[in-house]
This record gives sequence, structure tokens and C-alpha cells, in this order.
Amino acid sequence: MRTTGRLLGSGRTADVYEIDAAWVLRRDREGWGDATAEAAVMEHVRGHGFPVPGVRLATRTDLVMERLSGPTMLEAFGVGLLAPREAGVILAGLLRALHAVPARLSADPAVRVLHLDLHPDNVMLTPEGPKVIDWANTEEGPPGLDWGMSAVILAQVAVGGELHAEVAREALAAMLGDGTPGVTDAGLAEARRRRAANPTMSEAEIQVLGDAEELIRGLLPPQVLMP
Repeated sequence: MRTTGRLLGSGRTADVYEIDAAWVLRRDREGWGDATAEAAVMEHVRGHGFPVPGVRLATRTDLVMERLSGPTMLEAFGVGLLAPREAGVILAGLLRALHAVPARLSADPAVRVLHLDLHPDNVMLTPEGPKVIDWANTEEGPPGLDWGMSAVILAQVAVGGELHAEVAREALAAMLGDGTPGVTDAGLAEARRRRAANPTMSEAEIQVLGDAEELIRGLLPPQVLMP
């Protein structure tokens, strides 16, 4: 599959190209992903009403999907279109909605589809509402791991002294304070372990993981953490 348009954006492992007004091509440049498996999960959750782009075609490295209009949450922060608290509430709602979808493969009722990279740069604010992109890390497992990953990602930014540190802290506080968050001790520990082992993490990002976990535990309502 060849590219048919201009480069629209690049992430840590993939590039997105324009095809036409309706479709884009996301191409993995690292060679470790499996876009066919990712597409199957996206179509599964979409079939249960979860907001993701439609998929037209997938190979191991290429994914042709619906072109979305609107900024990411992260872009919306920069131009004053979204308050951090609102972002945190949206993230919490998306996690709950995703974990209401039955697993695609497992018959275990405690197992759900997990995104495992749900953060403000992977949520697009479209005219139809928020839609979740970048399902490259998706697995099936306990929802607490998904909550843990989202919390750790935000907390790393919040304690890392980056440009969006205060925004990330406010969004994290709102996500963890919105009703009863699904964070678990086991999920938080596994999320920290996975982030530490992630080859795309910088040394600085890894070094703040302890402070990130401490922030998360400090923001959780009393007695929320379960085993």
C-alpha cells in the first residue's frame, strides 16, 4: 500500500498520511505493530457504540481509517477550547464506556477490552463528540490496568516539569475524582512496570515514575484502591 497524500502528523512509532477528504492512512514505521489486530478491536468496540474511527482496510503495518475533523484534547488545551477538569471527566467517561463493552476474545466476564494508551493526545474532539484513536497497544484484561495506564501517563507529565504539567495535574485530579475511579493496586503497579519497560520512554520519563505514582495515590479519594 503506498501513500497517496501529504503527511498529516507523526507519533513515536507511526505516521499519518492524507488519502482524501474521508480517509487517512496510518503507517507504522517501526515494524512491530499489527494493524489488522488493531482494526479488529476497533470494529468490535465500534459495533458496541464506542466512539472510534471507522476502518476501511488494514495490513500488518498500514491502517486506512475514517478521517476525523477537530483537534485532539491536547491541541484544544493550547487554544483554550477545553478546560483540564472537563478533559479529566471525559477521560473517565471514556474508560467507563470502554469497559462496559464485552471482550472480543475472552469469555471471562471480568475481562474487558483495554486501550492502554488513553490520554489527551489520543482523543479527538469531533463535531460528533470525542473519538478515541491509536489502538496499537490494545489488549484484553482487567479494567484496573487501563485506569492505571491513563493515570500514570498523565502523572508523568504532571511531575515532569513539562509545558503541560499543570494541565495534566488538573486533568488527572478530575479523572480520579469523577465518581469512583477504577484504579486498583495491581493495575497501578503493572502500569508503572510497563511504562518503565517501554522502549519509547526517555530516561527522564522513567525517572519520574515514582513521583508519578505518589501523585496518583495522593489524588485518589480515600479507600478507593482495591487489590
